[in-house]
Amino acid sequence: MSHKFIGEILKEICSLSDDIFNDALEIQSEKGGRIGEILIQKGVIGEGDLLKARGIQFGLPLWPAISTEDMDTSFTERIPIQFLKKYKMVPVVKSDGVYIAVNDPTLFQPLDDLHIILGWDGVETVLAPYSAILSAINFAYDMSSDSAEQVIQDMHEEDRDMIISAVEETGDLLDDTSDAPIIKLVNLMLSQAVKARASDIHIEPYQNRIKVRYRVDGILYDMLSPPKHVQSTLISRIKIMARLNIAEKRLPQDGRIEIKIGDKNVDIRVSTIPTAFGERIVLRLLDKTNVLLKVSDLGMSDQGLKVFNGLIKSAHGIILVTGPTGSGKTTTLYAALSSINNPDINIITIEDPIEYQIEGIGQIQVNPKIDITFANGLRSIVRQDPDVILVGEIRDLETAEIAIQAALTGHLVFSTLHTNDSASAVTRLIDMGIEPFLVTSSVIAILAQRLVRNVCNECKEEYVPDQESLENIGITPEMSSGKKIYRAKGCQSCLNTGYKGRTGIFELMILDDAIKSLILKTSDSNAIKKKAVNQGMKTLRQDGAMKVLNGITTVEEILRITQK
Repeated sequence: MSHKFIGEILKEICSLSDDIFNDALEIQSEKGGRIGEILIQKGVIGEGDLLKARGIQFGLPLWPAISTEDMDTSFTERIPIQFLKKYKMVPVVKSDGVYIAVNDPTLFQPLDDLHIILGWDGVETVLAPYSAILSAINFAYDMSSDSAEQVIQDMHEEDRDMIISAVEETGDLLDDTSDAPIIKLVNLMLSQAVKARASDIHIEPYQNRIKVRYRVDGILYDMLSPPKHVQSTLISRIKIMARLNIAEKRLPQDGRIEIKIGDKNVDIRVSTIPTAFGERIVLRLLDKTNVLLKVSDLGMSDQGLKVFNGLIKSAHGIILVTGPTGSGKTTTLYAALSSINNPDINIITIEDPIEYQIEGIGQIQVNPKIDITFANGLRSIVRQDPDVILVGEIRDLETAEIAIQAALTGHLVFSTLHTNDSASAVTRLIDMGIEPFLVTSSVIAILAQRLVRNVCNECKEEYVPDQESLENIGITPEMSSGKKIYRAKGCQSCLNTGYKGRTGIFELMILDDAIKSLILKTSDSNAIKKKAVNQGMKTLRQDGAMKVLNGITTVEEILRITQK
């Protein structure tokens, strides 16, 4: 072990100047604290430098990462998660021996306590970054949690009337050691849903049972069927977490829960409605850690991306994104806004609800109770000197008219419409009562989109599909020659679905002169679509076919999503 002080080692390995080092010593003498941490706070060194220095000082090996593959989680039964998180240490059993990974080797007492509790022989100490230790701790305790099915089996009739205590809303769910079975059950449901990358949890009461389903990549899967007697406590527990009125069972209610699961912050929107067999609850999960995508991550082709990036930098006009609920319209618009968001332009949005908060953008929530509708909100926004406006959705003539006026007076307006393809959006606007000449003079482009599931890379299987299936999505034998086409199989990594994650398929219709003159003559969406395809527009199905040929998704998935 080196007898040098940590400061001297840091000075050497990071080539710190005397001035910087003396400044840090001065702060230490005034306020106390440790020299390494003071230097990190000043931004002079990183955590890696401090770990390297501690390794030299104590003669300990450094692990940049901790592999959780085949991790032995048996220690979780004997050691509380809070102890390991507090002292930033975790036991790791490997084929070549047993280790305790620590972030700070000077915590001798807790390290000795851990040795005694574990009772393992020949344990070696190693150094690791805090983030790696935290991930390993969360992984171990998540893996060793009772399964939700086990908790349900442990629940008894008499638990029905138990008092439900509220969990600290933003506390880490994996830290919650409550013995109340209902609290355990809800915590497990939520942590398993986050682990499965679910976007929604449905709790549906029926005559003799309850059904819990998760929506993963747009498809609902059955997850649990708790017994009927659990129903009232389960629903009350969720309503307490969402700060809803548990006595009101006859009216729909909306609320939200903010939770932390391991290193993920999850925002949950809760909606309840009364049904014949009790309240039905849907929880919409928003993982705040990876919400904002870049435009390049949406799944557009290189050519499509180039055109779309040019359009969103237009000085004025309306860009519409269309598709059914849950087709990723909001994600696309947020990606567009964040790519053009910079200090020299003023962006204001009106949304229902505000899905994600974006730094540097003014966001208004629709609230009909106090008369903030899309139309009224939009009127106020126009007086706020905006450059770019996002209107969550054009639902009525009034909103459409104001959006068009804003576009004609020099603003760039983004909005969404619920139509099946890009050409139908023109028909919808004209059906609402907008004059065709106003549509052609304000709308610059319409993007229709859908989300398709990506075939799982771990288990996808190459095969030769029959020609009929390929022709159904417009793939000719010439197009498929020399290309690898895959089908979904299913493995542990993708929860046996064969798919993991989603990507967009797009149809971008630009209103050029030829299409504009056709719109002035007819509002028939089929004629408009035909013209756009002749002008070189790729349809949703054609874009999907390219994703099949590129090995991203499957023929079945494109047929499912683009059914006529």
